[in-house]
Amino acid sequence: MFVPPADRTLGEHEWRPWVAAQGFGQVVAAGPDGWPVVVPTQFVLEGDEVLFHVAAANPLLAALAADARAVLAVAGDWAFVPSAWKAVGDDDPLLGIPTTYYAAVQLRGRATVLDDPADVAAVLRTQLAAIQPGLAVADPAEAHGAQLRGIRAVRLSVGQVVAKFKYGGNVDAEHRRGVAERLDRRAGPGDGAAAAHLRRRSAAAGDPV
Repeated sequence: MFVPPADRTLGEHEWRPWVAAQGFGQVVAAGPDGWPVVVPTQFVLEGDEVLFHVAAANPLLAALAADARAVLAVAGDWAFVPSAWKAVGDDDPLLGIPTTYYAAVQLRGRATVLDDPADVAAVLRTQLAAIQPGLAVADPAEAHGAQLRGIRAVRLSVGQVVAKFKYGGNVDAEHRRGVAERLDRRAGPGDGAAAAHLRRRSAAAGDPV
């Protein structure tokens, strides 16, 4: 993923809570046949590990057996910015360049597959506690012993993080303010989150809009 200077993350304090809040992404591994294996999954980020589970028949497991390297790719909070929105003041709206605001984080590392039912149950407990906190559920090891044999848990040890927050950092405050106001008015899916990121990152750079 190409990350120009204007879109670089502000640091772990930015990308980590964002990834944790998303909770859903795509795990990518090199398939034995040369094609990438891409698996959408719910996950939990715990320290320097990504925890998730898949069915025992999932082709991801064969891919990881051949090559333990994998990437969790998470993207979201995206909003399309029409060309005319990039024009402020005396700018010609016909010359505006459209773009899309979005956040994307890729966590790269080596995966360990767990097949012991006790280990699988432990990962499921962690996932359940994070995804539905405060909601009482039966212990997976006690209530779903038979089903656990058909599931594999995966721990992805994160060794590298590539993070991108593309929210107008390449233009001046006046242009960012114009886009933020239009996002507020349009109020479509993703617009509020995109505007919030734009304003947050502008404030962090000492150039609030």
